[in-house]
Amino acid sequence: QVQLVESGGGLVQAGGSLILSCAASGGIFSGVRMAWFRQAPGKEREFVARITWSSGSTDYTDSVKGRFTISGDNAKNTVYLQMNSLKPEDTAVYYCAAKQGIATRNRYDYNYWGQGTQVTVSS
Repeated sequence: QVQLVESGGGLVQAGGSLILSCAASGGIFSGVRMAWFRQAPGKEREFVARITWSSGSTDYTDSVKGRFTISGDNAKNTVYLQMNSLKPEDTAVYYCAAKQGIATRNRYDYNYWGQGTQVTVSS
């Protein structure tokens, strides 16, 4: 049973930075795709970024390209999301997710989810 635990959220001013962490346990295998999603109040959960554990290949939604960086530490089974130049519209609950098989941006394809961590960006 895969378990994901996020940490690192908080309150930050616009233009600031935060780093989110997602610690995975319970059977992570090579080829697993890890991703970050976010959900703002009243909106659907949306894809933010993903990484393939074994190859390190990454993908980002357009709104965060150049500002966010997803990375992984295989030894610690941890995925990170470095968020720079934060904007008020980045305010959301951020979720870590995992799946095996092909890489996708579709939240319904992900089998495992963390509990979420709140990120609030003030203007």
